[in-house]
Order: sequence, then structure tokens, then C-alpha cells
Amino acid sequence: MHRLISAAVAATLVLSAGNALAASPSTDDEKTLYALGLLMARDLGSLNLSDKEAGMVAAGLTAGATGADPAVDIDTYGPMIQGFAQARIAAGASAEKEAAAAYVSKMAETQGAQVTPSGLVYIELEEGSGPNPAATDTVKVHYHGTLRDGKVFDSSVDRGEPISFPLDGVIPCWTEGVQKMKVGGKARLICPSDIAYGDQGAGADIKPGAALNFEVELIGIEPPAAP
Repeated sequence: MHRLISAAVAATLVLSAGNALAASPSTDDEKTLYALGLLMARDLGSLNLSDKEAGMVAAGLTAGATGADPAVDIDTYGPMIQGFAQARIAAGASAEKEAAAAYVSKMAETQGAQVTPSGLVYIELEEGSGPNPAATDTVKVHYHGTLRDGKVFDSSVDRGEPISFPLDGVIPCWTEGVQKMKVGGKARLICPSDIAYGDQGAGADIKPGAALNFEVELIGIEPPAAP
């Protein structure tokens, strides 16, 4: 949690206090620092800071970095940071989960959709002819992952390279959904947050509470590694 807040603070300084420089970096060092700010800013989304709140974060960082007298007592308010962040993340997850639930319900009405007890919405796009994998198998797949608004957050298709992984080492939605497929088949997996990344989210794009949409092609089941 402290890593999250530290990254948010640094990113806010880049965004709020360094606009004149950061808006048009010219040297390699400036461009590298700008890129560092972009990476750090990925942690800001889950806190849902307003412009005024981001300014407060920037002011605190500026005071600490320059040795100016702080406007608040760090021993009093420092311990409140974790609770503040948790409350903001939980509030954001609640709102996102409500919107995600509506999205999943809508997708469940798609022709041919199957809804499992876990909440997974499984839509077969192309029937395969090979065997079904077991949860303990390593599978080779192509996939295209989008958010409920259609934004692509990850895609082996776009990278042009399929991926292999143990099926029991991924999110529960995949472990369950891919087992329903046959080699050579394609399917859409709509994953409620409870069987995806939950209230923690993942990275900058997948918000806490987010539902995910995957189009998956099961290319093959890889043989077990030799002892």
C-alpha cells in the first residue's frame, strides 16, 4: 500500500508541478523522466483523486522534497494514508461492480450463452474437434481481452504470438472456461470480477471490480514435461 501511495505522489508531482517541462520533454533524460511519471501515474486511477486532491499530494511532495516546513504533522496524518487509500479503492470497486454486473447480465442474454454457477458467461463461437483440456494441463491459446467498454487491455492476437500456460495458474474464469473448449475451438468468456481480478483489479486498465471479456482460441494442449 505504501508503494502505491509513493507512486501516486511522484506521479502527481510530474502531472501537477512539472507541466511546463513535462508537456514537451526534449532531452533523453527528460523523456525518460516523463516515461517514469507515466508509469507511476498508473497507480493513481484506483484512488479517484480530484484535481484539488491531486494538487494536495503534489504540494506535500514538493514540501518534502525541498525541505520546506510541512503544512501537516506527518506523525498524525501519515498513519491515515492506508485507510484513505483502502476506502477510495473500495468505493471505486463498488461502483465498477454495479456497472459490471449490468454488463454481464446483458451478455448472458446473447444467443447461445451459457451461464455457469460461478457466474461465467460462456459463448461458443466456433466448435473444436479435439479433446477438452483438464485444469492441470498446459494449454496454448490465442486471446483478445477487452473491458466492458470495448477497450483492449491485452491481446496475444495483436502481438501476433500465442501463449502457453498451466490452466490452473490463471484466473478462475479461464480455468473454468477453457476446460469447456475443444482444441481448435473458439469461445467468448465473460468474466465477472469475482472470478477475474476481484476488488484489487490489475494494472492501470483493469479497475477493481471490473468484468472482463475474452475471445479465446484453444490451439492445443501441450504434453507434460519430461521428468
